[in-house]
Amino acid sequence: MSTLLQEVVQAHGGLDNWASFNTASAALDIGGAIWRLKGQPDLFQDIELVANLRSQDVAITSPGSGWQGTFAPDVVRIDFDGGRATEQRRAPRESYRDHTQLTPWDRLHALYFTSYALWTYLTLPFLYTYPGFQTVELPAWREGGEVWRRLKATFPDSIASHSRQQISYFGEDGLLRRHDYTVDVMDGARGANYASNYRNINGIMVPMSRRVFAYDETGQKIDEPLLVSIDFRQIQFHSK
Repeated sequence: MSTLLQEVVQAHGGLDNWASFNTASAALDIGGAIWRLKGQPDLFQDIELVANLRSQDVAITSPGSGWQGTFAPDVVRIDFDGGRATEQRRAPRESYRDHTQLTPWDRLHALYFTSYALWTYLTLPFLYTYPGFQTVELPAWREGGEVWRRLKATFPDSIASHSRQQISYFGEDGLLRRHDYTVDVMDGARGANYASNYRNINGIMVPMSRRVFAYDETGQKIDEPLLVSIDFRQIQFHSK
């Protein structure tokens, strides 16, 4: 483990503490311009989530809309209240083949994207210590009057995420400030994901708010539009 990774893992609560938790549960709201663009406005407003922190198993429930979604990298499924037919898709990543950034999504497209994204965000930076990840420190970055250290992570093929290579930025306190990636399932769209509003949850430092913007060829944030907003109302980590 690199020195930077060691430092940021400790700043977020420490690997021993993280290892004592197996699942996370949360209540949250997701918004932003992307959902109307993709034809799924308000799909993830007022949702509840349960995620396995060791493997990519995620369940998302929308109590007000009467549906329950489950995600694993090889299959996504939505069940509905009231006897409506179940929707299911195997090998879901293949369904984005030939998509552009403007291609509309169905509910299963949106569920797959949201589930792997939330799982990635909930497990960072501890995720980078999992088997198969490779990390290297990049030159520091200046933004907002701060100097942020940067860690480039290469994801193993076994993990469903935005892209194989992603960059995380950490402040002087060791906490995540920004997380950059390109989105394979959106034809390489760029995302600069800003983390804020930290709260200590069971000894783990968690950003309760995230705001995602595009960025230009030099890495500078493009302020409009706000692509995705994520606001956690509640998070809890659960031991084995």
